[in-house]
Amino acid sequence: MSVMNPSTKIPLQVFDSSQDYAIVERRLPHWSQAGAISFITWRTFDSLPKEVLDKWLADRDQWLLSHGVSPSDDWRRQAQSLNPSLRHEFHCRISERWNEALDSCFGGCVLRRPELSQIVADSLLYFDGERYELTDFVIMPNHVHLLVTFPDDASMLRQCDSWKHYTATQINRQLKRKGHFWQADGFDHLVRSLEQFDYLRKYIADNPFRSHLQPGEYIHWSKAL
Repeated sequence: MSVMNPSTKIPLQVFDSSQDYAIVERRLPHWSQAGAISFITWRTFDSLPKEVLDKWLADRDQWLLSHGVSPSDDWRRQAQSLNPSLRHEFHCRISERWNEALDSCFGGCVLRRPELSQIVADSLLYFDGERYELTDFVIMPNHVHLLVTFPDDASMLRQCDSWKHYTATQINRQLKRKGHFWQADGFDHLVRSLEQFDYLRKYIADNPFRSHLQPGEYIHWSKAL
C-alpha cells in the first residue's frame, strides 16, 4: 500500500512482507525495506535512569517468559509469532510504558534548549528529498521520533549513524563537553499499514502535549502528503 505524494522523490509505502527486506543484528534487530516507512526513535544517553530501565526490563522479561518467549537478543522476532491480541497486549502494557518513561523527561534534557534542538532539526532536514524522505519528526527534551523512508535496505543504519554522530559532535561542542550524547542503539519499526502510519503521525504531533511542554521546548515538523 502506498502513500505516495507527487512532490516526493522517493516512493513512500508500508512494509510488504512479500518483497525483499533486510534484518541487521546489533544490540537490537533492525528491519529495513526499500521505500518502506520507518518509525525511528533515538534517546539521549541519560534519558532513562538505571532504576527505571531495570524495572522496565524486568517487567518485559517476565511478560515474555509468561507467554513462551525467551527474553534473548531475538525476542522481537520470536514475539512476531504471538497472536495479534497478545502482541496488542504487549504494546499496551510494556511498549507504551517505555514511551511514557521517555515522556517523563528524565536526565539533563538539554534538547529543551532551542539552539540545541535546532541542530538536530537542521541535520534531519539537510538531505530530505535526496538521500531519504521525511514525513514527520519531533525533537523532545531527551529523545527524537521520526517517520522516514529510504531508497534501499542499506541506507537506514548508515544515515542514522551519520545523523547521530554529527549532532552529538555539534551539541557536545556547544555544551563544551565530550563523551556519549545519544544512547548507542536506536529503536526502529517498519510501518505495517496506512492506519498505523496515521496513528504514528498523530503520536508524534501529540508527544509534546503529553509531556506538558511549552512552545520553544520542542520542535515538531510534518510534511503535507
